[in-house]
Amino acid sequence: MVNLIWFILMVGSVVIAFFRGESASVTMALLTESEAAVMLVITLIGSMSFWLGILSVAKAAGLVEMLARKMKSIFVILFPSIPASHPAAGSILLNLAANMLGLGNAATPLGLKAMHELEDLNQSPGKATAAMCTFLALNTCCITFIPTSIIAARMAAGSTKPTATAMVTFLSTVIATTTAVISDRICQKLWGRG
Repeated sequence: MVNLIWFILMVGSVVIAFFRGESASVTMALLTESEAAVMLVITLIGSMSFWLGILSVAKAAGLVEMLARKMKSIFVILFPSIPASHPAAGSILLNLAANMLGLGNAATPLGLKAMHELEDLNQSPGKATAAMCTFLALNTCCITFIPTSIIAARMAAGSTKPTATAMVTFLSTVIATTTAVISDRICQKLWGRG
């Protein structure tokens, strides 16, 4: 469905530009913005690789499991149906760590792995459990301590103050995460997910 929407937007914009006599500007925009997109991706590769490497080293060193044990009380509150020693706990922690570092793109495969491991615990395959819904809510609006991707994108765009939005990002994600957890708990009470 999303592919269809993007196709309609792209074709519609080209058709409108053609009828308005602005086909040359569309061609120029395609060429210049394609180059800008490639340069942005190259700029982001460095910071993404660094933080993914840090996460991999932390996992290999056992820090993720140690942190999962330390955060057991929070996990029990947020995910009461997940055993603390289950691999899903470590995967959820890795995903949230990537999100906290502002690595949304890097967090995606980690989130997919966590959701797959949560499906292994699911008594009704194909139906979302309370843990899955809570994880999805946290993954969507996780607290971000260091908005790495935003800082890298602002640096690539030539910003003189690339970290200027860090505090606003932190505060807005704290509010969003709090709202998500409260909403998740309300939904669990109303619809009886368990």
